[in-house]
Amino acid sequence: MGFFNKIFGKKEKESLDEGLQKTKENFFSKVSKAIAGKSTVDEEVLDDLEEALVTADVGIETTVAIIDRIEQRVVRDKYLNTSELNSILQEEIKEMLVGEASYDFTSDIPHKPYVILVVGVNGVGKTTTIGKLAYNFKKAGKSVLLGAADTFRAAAVDQLTIWSDRTGVPIVKQAMGSDPAAVAFDTVQSAIARGTDVVLIDTAGRLHNKAHLMEELSKIKRSVQKVIPGAPHEVLLVLDGSTGQNALEQAKHFTAATDVTALAITKLDGTAKGGVVLAIANQFKIPVKFIGVGEKMEDLLIFDKHEFVDSIFSINK
Repeated sequence: MGFFNKIFGKKEKESLDEGLQKTKENFFSKVSKAIAGKSTVDEEVLDDLEEALVTADVGIETTVAIIDRIEQRVVRDKYLNTSELNSILQEEIKEMLVGEASYDFTSDIPHKPYVILVVGVNGVGKTTTIGKLAYNFKKAGKSVLLGAADTFRAAAVDQLTIWSDRTGVPIVKQAMGSDPAAVAFDTVQSAIARGTDVVLIDTAGRLHNKAHLMEELSKIKRSVQKVIPGAPHEVLLVLDGSTGQNALEQAKHFTAATDVTALAITKLDGTAKGGVVLAIANQFKIPVKFIGVGEKMEDLLIFDKHEFVDSIFSINK
């Protein structure tokens, strides 16, 4: 579940609704069309619903699981009308989303420093997500330290430095080409010396060689554990929601390379493919903890599966 408690206010709900507008229009319109003019949930309705879910980027595997569960309800309840289908569909989707991952940034941390290793391919919004996390933790009264362990691209270090300046959060970095594990080691050592609450470590996002990725991430984790046994306490995988099913492929690579404990799905405001959140959460059984629904620092939202599903189905609100 994570170490925080649930907070989801009116402002966050408005940002969520606005950010998911394209997904809502895409998803809800397809589902509505699938059941239009029908009075009972029969085989034709289920076939149409299956097609609607697949084309809304929910993915084949997840769609089949949802349809199977609805079919079981139809068999069990004998008679099911289409007016009930929306609420049942929402229930089944919420059931598929792993855990109650909602929390806030203000709660006490279980370890100090609390080390979060952030992974993901280049271009998914990984460094921006780190910057937004730093902003939110600092706003909540936590001290934060950034570690620039993506030393293979000067642009990555530069971008993280910009976020460091923007949020007023210190950063540990070395020359381009430095050993990423050494940067991670120095970062956690510095965090202990400073009495820092939260450490956010950026990593390189290359997938051309999965074996090398696994080796590099393992080395970073070993280096961190030399200073803090049991760290990192969280491995956060950042995925670009606008890439749809491609995000699933990225998730496969990273979950094979390291023990991913949480997901952040970005760029949902610019896409109609938000259904991929369901596909990723269901297939990998890893909680989605954050979603990105805009450019502003406040637009990284804590993920609440109930609010997310309610928003998708609230096109007329």
